[in-house]
Amino acid sequence: MLEPDPHFAEFVAERGDALLRYGYVLAGNPHDAADLVQEALLKLRAAWPRLRRKENAESYARTTMARLHIAAWRLRRRERLVWDLPELEHHDQVPDGDEQRMWQAVAGLPRKQRAVLVLRYYEQLADAEIAAVLGISSGTVRSQAARALDKLRTAIPTEPMPRGNLR
Repeated sequence: MLEPDPHFAEFVAERGDALLRYGYVLAGNPHDAADLVQEALLKLRAAWPRLRRKENAESYARTTMARLHIAAWRLRRRERLVWDLPELEHHDQVPDGDEQRMWQAVAGLPRKQRAVLVLRYYEQLADAEIAAVLGISSGTVRSQAARALDKLRTAIPTEPMPRGNLR
């Protein structure tokens, strides 16, 4: 358990309201803003003895709040909450021949290439986000995607588009 620190208590008393306003601007509602402030202050309190420049403690707290907000936003954007339960059961369609071949070809890709394609086209992540998730560089993301798409193009031949009048 951490010993009480009067300097930390002074910081919270002086800058707590400003942090709450910053949290409100980030989150858009007072409840999430209070949660952001509370979590950031907990992290700041744990790091307080190691903090070299205590005059920049508010900057540390604001950065922590922004990162916490982004992390929560990333989790929530993948969820889709609805009030009404579905009335009918949902059964996925069995893929037809072309789709079946596509999924088999995707399943046959190396793991990293498959992960890059799924994150890019299914999860709609940008190259930088994919790089962060997989722990690789953005250049590696692009090269893995290009290699995977080349393999898919050779595995699944497509018919050329007809030339001429498209009316």
